Order: sequence, then C-alpha cells, then structure tokens
Amino acid sequence: MTDRKLGFGTMRLPLNDPDDSANIDIEQFKKMADIFMERGFTYFDTAYPYHKEKSEEALREAVVKRFPRDSFTVADKMPVYKVKCYEDYEMIFNEQLQRCGVEYFDYYLLHNLGRDRYPDTQKYGGFEFVKKMKEEGKVKKMGFSFHDTADVLEQILNDHPEADFIQLQINYLDWDSLVAQSGKCYEVAKKHGKKVAVMEPVKGGTLARLPEKAMEKFREFYKDDSVTPASLAIRYVASLEDVFMVLSGMSDLEQLKDNTSYMQEFKPLTDEERKLVDEITAILKSTIKVPCTSCRYCLEVCPMNINMPGYFGLLNLYAVTGNKTGMYYQRYSMNHGKASDCIKCGQCEANCPQHIQIRDLLEEFAALYETPQS
Repeated sequence: MTDRKLGFGTMRLPLNDPDDSANIDIEQFKKMADIFMERGFTYFDTAYPYHKEKSEEALREAVVKRFPRDSFTVADKMPVYKVKCYEDYEMIFNEQLQRCGVEYFDYYLLHNLGRDRYPDTQKYGGFEFVKKMKEEGKVKKMGFSFHDTADVLEQILNDHPEADFIQLQINYLDWDSLVAQSGKCYEVAKKHGKKVAVMEPVKGGTLARLPEKAMEKFREFYKDDSVTPASLAIRYVASLEDVFMVLSGMSDLEQLKDNTSYMQEFKPLTDEERKLVDEITAILKSTIKVPCTSCRYCLEVCPMNINMPGYFGLLNLYAVTGNKTGMYYQRYSMNHGKASDCIKCGQCEANCPQHIQIRDLLEEFAALYETPQS
C-alpha cells in the first residue's frame, strides 16, 4: 500500500456542463491527474455508477492511457444492486475492466453494503466471485464499502474474514454520530485487523465550509490564511492509525493543489489541533434538534415498531448539514414502521427518559422524508 494517504476520488470530477454530470471535462481532469501524479500520489478511486456511468471511462482517458500501469493504483467497485444472479458479477466485472482499460484492479470493492444489500450479495455469491478474481490475479486486494451501523459491519466481517480492507465513511462530525457511527465502525474494523480507506472526510463539503462561529475558532487557531478547514478534516482521518487511504472527491485544480500541498509531507494532528476539532464539533452539534441518546426505550413499547432513534439521528443530521440522507432512511426503516405509521398512542413519550415530544417530531420527520419532492 502506498505511503501517501491521499486518494483521488472520481465521484465529483470537473464538468463542462454543471447540469450534466456525464459531461466530464476530460482536459481539466488530465491536468489534475498530472499534478496529482507529479506530487507523488497514485491512488484513483472510481465506481460503476459515478457520473452516470462515465467515471470509469474518464479515468481510462485521463490516467490509464497516459501513464505506465505500474505507476498508478486503481480502485473500482461492483454495483451489487444490479446483480440478479452469480453470472452477472462476471459480466459487470469484465465491462468495468474494459471501461477502465486495465487488465486488473489494485483494489476492488463490493459497493455500498448495508443491511439491505448484504443478503442478496450473500445469496448471489459476491464475496466468492471477488475472491475468485483475486486468485486469478485480476484483483490485488478485495474489500467492500459500507454505510450502515457497526453491528451490521460486525456481522459482515464475521462472515467474511477474507476481506483485505474496508472503505468507511469517517469524519470528525460523524465520529460519535448515531447515524453514520464512524467511530464505532472504525473500532470494529480495527478489532478484525482490517485496514481502512476513508470516504467523505469532509462530509460532502460540510467540513470545508464551516459556519461563522466555527470559522472564528479556526482562524483564531491558524493565523495562516492558506490553511483550510478541509485540510483539518482530511488530516484528522489520516491521523487514524489503521487508515491507509483518505479519498477526496476533487472537482477543480484549486482543491487538488490544496489537498496535495499538505498531504505530501503529512503531519498527524497535534493535541492542540484535536482540541480545536472538539470545539468545532461542539459548535456544529449545537444545532442538533433532538436530544435523543438512542437508549431505545421508545422502541420497547411502540406497537408500530417505529425506529425512532434512527429517524431522530437523521433529523439531527439534517439540522446540522441541511442534507437529507435517503439511503440511511431506507436502511433504518427495514423491518420497522415508517414515521407516518405512528398512531399517536403516546407510549413512547411516557417511556422516554429525555422527555422528547416524539409524536410531533415523527410528524416533522415524515413531512421531510416521506413527502414526494416536486
């Protein structure tokens, strides 16, 4: 594995038309790839669905055709949601090799496993297929990307110790999150001896554009205006002992130059910087809406089996970032009632140690997540 921990994520490449994610600016991507490689970085991360299925081809044009194969690293992902039988794996895998213009993948992942996709991945032999590709030399390292709770990750790793690595969503805002559970998932990976590639280190840009109160703290600490909030977020995750790669979806030359500048000679966070992270996290979390501790006492008495702790975690996430996370709602509602299924019996509120007005909040959540968008 490369010593330099910054990977080029190709999910947010520069575009010729901002309204058409398939219209990638290949010439800009080439310039970015050149600087990335010149500064000693080698890891490119792509996936079948990125940029309306054009990311892999863009990687072929900007990198694969222009550099010796042993000078760069390619990570790609199997779209398990498209697989309906074991034979589909081979068909899609061969298509990806062709799209990328390579004969093998350095890192290959089953994409976005969670409680909804894992059963079918098991049923259709996903891990068995990737293991076979590894044995044939078409995959060097096998793993999976993951967005779900730590108990689901524990189950997958118990079932599949053959995974070489895991790709997790980790950032300082999500470290103690009841939704993403970055910290808990990282500890599960560490317990199983798995190295970690990190996605969403700046949480989709949230940690690159801090609110004014947090920026005041940031500027008070860093007198140098060239230091960016994104650099703090990326260095935070890169400082974790078992993280071997941090992926950043870089959309322009400015972002790429900034990221590579401080990651060329990477320095882990100091104790003082960790205190700054704690202060910024506290400011961000001060906007949290629901004081839910996920004790799950509400679920013990709910006749509709509504996953209130999970839904309130999503409501808090929306309050902090302004972003809805439909994928987590889909997973948290599996085998549970929807928020709109609430019958207003009030048993949950009577059992809640935090005295939360649960019924009103479920109405608010249903309006946010269950109302069709026009």
